[in-house]
Amino acid sequence: MLKQRVITALVLLAVLLPALFAPMHWPFAVLTLVAIGAAGWEWARLNGVTGLGAVALGTLLAAACAAALWAGWAVSAPVAVWWLATLVWVLGGAWALKGGPVGWPALPRALRCALGLIALWTAWLALANAKAAGINFILSVFCLVWAADIAAYFGGKSFGKRKLAPTISPGKSWEGVWSGMAGVVLLAVLWIILDSRLDVDSASLYSGLVEQHGPLFLAAVLLFLAAMSVVGDLVESLVKRSAGAKDSSSLLPGHGGVLDRIDALLPVFPLALAMSSIP
Repeated sequence: MLKQRVITALVLLAVLLPALFAPMHWPFAVLTLVAIGAAGWEWARLNGVTGLGAVALGTLLAAACAAALWAGWAVSAPVAVWWLATLVWVLGGAWALKGGPVGWPALPRALRCALGLIALWTAWLALANAKAAGINFILSVFCLVWAADIAAYFGGKSFGKRKLAPTISPGKSWEGVWSGMAGVVLLAVLWIILDSRLDVDSASLYSGLVEQHGPLFLAAVLLFLAAMSVVGDLVESLVKRSAGAKDSSSLLPGHGGVLDRIDALLPVFPLALAMSSIP
């Protein structure tokens, strides 16, 4: 299993890194469009849509991303899109977590599918816009999610006592959440220092926010985004538990499905752009 995970990770990096560092924005946009389309297929299957129906929804999502790319939104999307995503994630995420795995199927299937496709579409659009903003910017958002996850894992393993959501993800603890937030704050401080000393292609999320609104606003946004990365993870876990599935699919050998790898990223990217859009 470990060998399979490593091989899959290396193949993904070999495909992702050239697209990420390409001077044009479209290779990364197209690559992530394909991944998001696959995630849409997974989401449909987890919510009871099977066969050609799931394929059709994944294709519809990919077509919506392609339409946005054709319209130029992959470089500069309307700010309203980020606030739509914020509304869906904050209100929808709170409702879903409150209801738990039992409450989720109570929603009409069409609504569950629609919410997921909206979340995935806005996440793809945010990824594409973050790439267009600059390598330093998009990496700062990626690393925020990864730092929160890594710090939460080690903090929870070392200090975890109080369960965060035992019916959804028994391994998560409140201590892990606080550790993740602390890890994100530390990352931001170090990144801002590096931004001031290195010749970077763009402002990072952290430098941009602190220059626009000051350190207190930055700290509040960091805590919010770290919390929302947990919400993204928990919502996907909730949907999988509701469907009785261990992974979202087996598309990525050793890693599960696309949703399993990007769940925490889905809310963070559009919400980071929403915060960055505040004048």
